[in-house]
Amino acid sequence: MDTDPCIRKLKALADSTRYRIVRELLAAPLTVGELAGRLRASQYNVSKHLRILREAGIVAAHKEGKNVHCEVAAAFRQQLSRNQQVLDLGCCSFRFDSSPQ
Repeated sequence: MDTDPCIRKLKALADSTRYRIVRELLAAPLTVGELAGRLRASQYNVSKHLRILREAGIVAAHKEGKNVHCEVAAAFRQQLSRNQQVLDLGCCSFRFDSSPQ
């Protein structure tokens, strides 16, 4: 597994579903169920993608009762521009203001 944090983040964001999850969470924290509804995906599928995003340090999650609440990790948010649309990893920039192709 790659140890470079830049590579880990880029690999995590390379998937269109994970990219969409991060875009949704940039707007507001959401539960796994809410994300599944917005993405029109199963909770199982969303949970798998969230695990990858957590391991890359992009998303943080905590359980509250039966719900898992997700948000953009604080360290990741610090790498975002003021408008939270451009991620500066040092080696490159990643834009969240457009849809993946």
